Amino acid sequence: MELAGKVAIVTGAAQGIGKAIAKRFASEGAAVVVADVKFEKAGRIADEIKAQGGTAIGAQVDVADKSEVQDMVRAAIEKFEAIHILVNNAGIMRRAPLLELTEEAWDTTINVDLKGVFNCTQAVLPHMIKQRYGKIINISSIAGAGHAGPDLASYAAAKAGVMQLTKVTAREAGQYGINVNSISPGLIATSLGYVDRTKEETEESVEQRKTITLLGRPGMPEDVANLALFLASEDSSFITGQVITIDGGRIDGM
Repeated sequence: MELAGKVAIVTGAAQGIGKAIAKRFASEGAAVVVADVKFEKAGRIADEIKAQGGTAIGAQVDVADKSEVQDMVRAAIEKFEAIHILVNNAGIMRRAPLLELTEEAWDTTINVDLKGVFNCTQAVLPHMIKQRYGKIINISSIAGAGHAGPDLASYAAAKAGVMQLTKVTAREAGQYGINVNSISPGLIATSLGYVDRTKEETEESVEQRKTITLLGRPGMPEDVANLALFLASEDSSFITGQVITIDGGRIDGM
């Protein structure tokens, strides 16, 4: 198995992309910390993994809260004695035109989507440096590269920040044998697409966006999980500081 003997923390793992990554890693032999602000849901995912023969624990964490992140990392070390892989997946989205975007909505998005990546990375890095090994995978978005609607200012800004934080972290951590990369998904079929939209609006958007991908379909969480597995494995040992797009071959300019 690709990740036998490895310990992974996956944030935002109670649903969507994070859930798919946590289950994929566990299926390849990793012990997984299923971390999410929604503790009951995280616990259920951990139970599902264990029922399938894997190893996992649930952990409640608000990644925007530094002390909670430190508690999560401490618990992971106490339980599994090491952390080899960190997937910074936790994220939220607040839709509003720029002139209607509130300061609270801006701050909340930046705190979770960007500061959360910083908090988790800073908490885990000392352990990876000590063992001179680690894989950090940050989930960004094509929104961070300019492919975003006019109502995603805070989300796009945060994800652009994640891309640059990935590169800076890779530069600082490379000397310790730590790989740091970012996955930049396009349209993925998760509940995030329904935020601040009606069901009809979301379905209309999905149908429209299918026409601007070469594969003619939205991605699935498992598609992202497969790429995350590659970046967490030894197959990607000479890849670092990269932002890897997974968008079905998006062909529009925006």
